[in-house]
Amino acid sequence: MKKNQGKIVVILFLIFQLKSYSQGCSDAGFCTINSFKPNSEIAAKKNHLKLGMFTGSADNSVSVWGNYIEYHTQFSDQFSFDTKLTSLAQNGNGYTSFGLGDLFLSSNYKLNPNWTVTVGTKIPLTNSNIKENGLSLPMDYQSSLGTLDAIVGLGYQINKLQFVLAWQQPLTQNKNQFLVENSNTPTILKQFQSTNGFKRSGDVLFRVAYPLALNNKLQFTTGLLPIYHLDNDRYIDLSGKEKSIEGSKGLTLNGNVFLDYALNTTNSLQFNIGMPLVLRDARPDGLTRGFIATLEYKFQF
Repeated sequence: MKKNQGKIVVILFLIFQLKSYSQGCSDAGFCTINSFKPNSEIAAKKNHLKLGMFTGSADNSVSVWGNYIEYHTQFSDQFSFDTKLTSLAQNGNGYTSFGLGDLFLSSNYKLNPNWTVTVGTKIPLTNSNIKENGLSLPMDYQSSLGTLDAIVGLGYQINKLQFVLAWQQPLTQNKNQFLVENSNTPTILKQFQSTNGFKRSGDVLFRVAYPLALNNKLQFTTGLLPIYHLDNDRYIDLSGKEKSIEGSKGLTLNGNVFLDYALNTTNSLQFNIGMPLVLRDARPDGLTRGFIATLEYKFQF
């Protein structure tokens, strides 16, 4: 037990020392819905309510804070349903924004003890065009990607090792109108990527995770989360021409650690950190994170 605790402390210390950036997924992405996160080995009841808060450092000197509420219900041994509501606040460079994010709805069907299928959607609660003084702000200050997305995934577990393969595809695009070339754009914002008429491509993720039960109340889980952005995103420039954002297609890779602690049979806490390992050259959607740390409370009944 002491040996395992020592390893956890070393890993957490190394995570906090990382300074590179990658695509974050803990605040706005589909990898945070319940069926795509690592399963806890701690005994679970059929229904649970989660309340979470997170913080992180974003690109371009922007800090993020957010909250979410999530509800899971188990209708039968095979079928369950999840719903999740998010909000997000950003601050940096003299700009502050806050808003509701997305509503995630997903249904899960267990084919057998090893395989689970998930089908869902992400419904935006904003059009991603928050403005200040009449000026559209970059995606880095938006509380949602602003897209209606279809989500499908497949989970597999063998012994303790867990795998998830999932796809998120935008069905609509947002209404962001930020243009660096606009003469009214403040100098401090000219370092951001133009996203006027933004057209975002889909993503595929593959998660692998392994939980280690330290005792009947404490579990430590490590995981890798590669996300592949399927094509370059696009935007419309000042002249009305559609342009490709080169380097926005490709792979990002995150490492995650989760620490679950059961307070009693109905209440538990989870602390998790996402760390960047590999990144795409361009991340115009504003999801770049230097780190993301989340604290979650779960009530089971």
